[in-house]
Amino acid sequence: MAASRNKPSIDALPGRVGDFLATRLAPAERIGVGLSGGCDSVVLLHLLQGLGLGERLTAIHVHHGLSPNADAWAAFCTEYCARLGVPLQMVHVEVDRRSGFGLEAAARTARYAALAECPAEVLVLAQHQGDQAETLLFNLLRGAGVAGAAAIPEVRQLAGRRLLRPLLACSRGELEAYAAQHALLWVEDESNADTRYSRNFLRHDVLPVLSQRFPAAERSLAQAAQHFAEADELLAELAAADWLAVCADSGDAPRLRVLRGLSLVRLKNLLRYRLRQLGWRRAPQGWRNLPGNCRVPARIVIPNWCCSMAVCVSPLVVCNLSGAGRAKLPYYESYILLRAGYPQFEPFSYNRSITLLLTRP
Repeated sequence: MAASRNKPSIDALPGRVGDFLATRLAPAERIGVGLSGGCDSVVLLHLLQGLGLGERLTAIHVHHGLSPNADAWAAFCTEYCARLGVPLQMVHVEVDRRSGFGLEAAARTARYAALAECPAEVLVLAQHQGDQAETLLFNLLRGAGVAGAAAIPEVRQLAGRRLLRPLLACSRGELEAYAAQHALLWVEDESNADTRYSRNFLRHDVLPVLSQRFPAAERSLAQAAQHFAEADELLAELAAADWLAVCADSGDAPRLRVLRGLSLVRLKNLLRYRLRQLGWRRAPQGWRNLPGNCRVPARIVIPNWCCSMAVCVSPLVVCNLSGAGRAKLPYYESYILLRAGYPQFEPFSYNRSITLLLTRP
């Protein structure tokens, strides 16, 4: 078990968390709390119990089975919840090591899928300011746009539930100081020290160096993520208005006229908005190794239920698609293969010259 090291002032921490939740929780809503056993989640559960929410709480521990210490962490969480008088839901998951997204991302996917099954109306997780700064840097280094630079949202939807993160404005030092003040123990995940993982490299090797030169680096990066989140919200509002204009007329021809009237950057914003609305996500690394030397990918996998139009944005080309089969894009020699039977969240492949999926059939 680990003990606390840093002791900044934390007198206001319970009040800050209480204020965050006061405007986001209805009186009778049940609350599921992610509990890994690490410092952040241990402090969060203690804070929520101390705010008088104990009867509404259920802790959720996701057992990934990836570490030889996983059973010990589960036992720690069981004992900790028993001391607080909070029910614990233990969920065992299998992590898909062959997903192509990497072990960290695959474990995260399995974890959120487990959290989505919680019977509570609201889920509360313990990501803090350092996680926000780390995520912003990580996304920027991968070439993310405004949405990626917004990093971790304070509030979002997950499988029909609200997911809240009340500690995003709190530093790791504040959480450790709170744990020391209340004599709390926690477990350490040994994988968090492995700098072969990109996030750990940023956390242990990059952010400390930045903080030596710029002492407020972590707080400033987290604040920048807030600014990006506001910009992303404005872009989404613009895209929603454009989508209403596209859908205002019946038939495909008027829609094509509206689309061709948009500037290139505005069209790309609309396409990103629609892709996000329909649950599409970027393909794993392995999907980018496409055969041939085509200017567009030789194969695009598209769920048949939601595709009737394709749009190329370099150069701007819009054409109608007719369901499963083949559809040839003008000005390109490659075909897009449309295949039926894929679920809504099936990954897809694309490169910078093409973006797909505007309307349902």
